[in-house]
This record gives sequence, structure tokens and C-alpha cells, in this order.
Amino acid sequence: MLNHKPFSQACENNRGPILAVLQRVLAERRRVLEVGSGTGQHAVYFAPRLPHLVWQTADLEVNHPGINAWIDDCPAANLCRPLALNADQRPWSMNGYQPDALFTANTCHIMSWSSVEHLFAELGTLLEQDAVLAIYGPFNYQGNYTSESNARFDQWLKQMAPHQGIRDFEAVDRLAQQIGFMLVEDNPMPANNRLLVWHKKLI
Repeated sequence: MLNHKPFSQACENNRGPILAVLQRVLAERRRVLEVGSGTGQHAVYFAPRLPHLVWQTADLEVNHPGINAWIDDCPAANLCRPLALNADQRPWSMNGYQPDALFTANTCHIMSWSSVEHLFAELGTLLEQDAVLAIYGPFNYQGNYTSESNARFDQWLKQMAPHQGIRDFEAVDRLAQQIGFMLVEDNPMPANNRLLVWHKKLI
């Protein structure tokens, strides 16, 4: 691995199982927005394996050099350079890009809860009817951790920054319902994570 690129072992570990779900749930979509592209590893892996999609990366500007470094080394015809995106700064500047799907991984537990609320509020206007929303990461159910490792991870997150923490599935699902999305899949994933998939209801 080249030293100038950021690297996440978790991305390497989870990309296969995530792709298996995305290949199915994004089969009829055409333009996906990846919120919180992070290192860029997911984008360069998914885009060439989902050639029917335009894959638009997006993140805080501080992360753009790393994302661009991965794109430089692993270019794909359907993979786009990152947009500057901050969930707390609305409306988002999309440069004319109109996604019919959104994917985000390992973001909800890093963002503050108010930022998660802002994210969903923006999605309510950005994503039109028949759109797909896919969120990967750890979640609690009925206020309970799904594993001891998730409990330890949540404690570590909160020690790192008080605003962080594993979110309750029910709270996130309520945000999705409020903007017209219906949960269609709750996929168990490795390392006690989930890949949640919502579909925006047709009027």
C-alpha cells in the first residue's frame, strides 16, 4: 500500500459483504451519492463492480486529498471526484448531480445526533421518489447492544468525543420514515454491523 494514501483495514474487511447487498438493491439505480467517503477505499472498490452506476464521492474537504489519491491509483470511468459536503451546512452544493440512491458507511456513530438529523432532513429534499437509501454500521436495537464488542466500541467512541456513539435503529428509522422512506431490508453483516436499506415510497 502506498504511503500517501489513507488506509482502513475495516474497509478492506467489509467491502465484499457490502458489495453483495449493493449489487442487488442498487440494480435499478443510476446515480449514487456516497456521503462520508472517508479514505476513498469503498468508492474505488464499488464503482468498477457497479458499472451501471455513476458513483459520486463526497466528504469534508479535509478528506479530499486521500480520496483523490485512491482515485488516482484506481480510476474508473464511472467514479467521480469528491464533492465538498458537510451535513450541517444546508443546502448541499451538488453541482447539478441528482442521485437516485445514497450510500453511507460508518458515519452515523461518528457524527453528532443533530448532524444525523440534518443529514436526513437534507435527504428529504435531495432524494426523489423511488430512491434507495443504504446505511452501513453498528446499531442498537430497543436500546440494547447487539454484542459485547459493540458495547466496548460505543464506550471507546464516547471517550474519544462525547457527541459520538452507536445509534438506536428505531431512532434512525423514525428519521427515515419522516422523509417518506420505508425500511425494506435489515442485513446482518460481519463484525456485528448492519446494512439497512430504505426505499422512498412512490406517491
